[in-house]
Amino acid sequence: MTVINRRRALSGTAAIVVGVPVLAACGSDDTTATDPATSGDATTDPSASADAGGEGSGAATLARAADVPVGGCFVVAAAKVVVTQPTEGDFKAFSAICTHLGCAVESSTDGVIPCPCHASEFSLEDGSPLSGPATAPLEAVQITVDGDSISRA
Repeated sequence: MTVINRRRALSGTAAIVVGVPVLAACGSDDTTATDPATSGDATTDPSASADAGGEGSGAATLARAADVPVGGCFVVAAAKVVVTQPTEGDFKAFSAICTHLGCAVESSTDGVIPCPCHASEFSLEDGSPLSGPATAPLEAVQITVDGDSISRA
């Protein structure tokens, strides 16, 4: 029969008390991290969300040109796409899912595509990581601009 003395019991309890929160902090909550509706302040234009569609939806409207600030970006949460306008009239689009842990990026007027989870920032021009723990670029999304309408290509 093994006898557990006070020292062994306390050291085992201490390991559990310290170890569980540390392990929990290293994990990720996949349902929150990949669902733009629950992570961050992803913005969706109400007129665009109805026909934003999913992958392969053809030329579904993502946003209006007026929704995307010059030197900023606009997140279409329903389509998981971020549309940028690095310079006036030059529109680009990327996946709105951060390459670090899958959080949704946010709309911004600050010259970068920000991820609220761990402060990664991406280029408006090419989606490349500018700072933070993300090391891979956001995936490019092909779009077309027809007047004021921005759609998937």
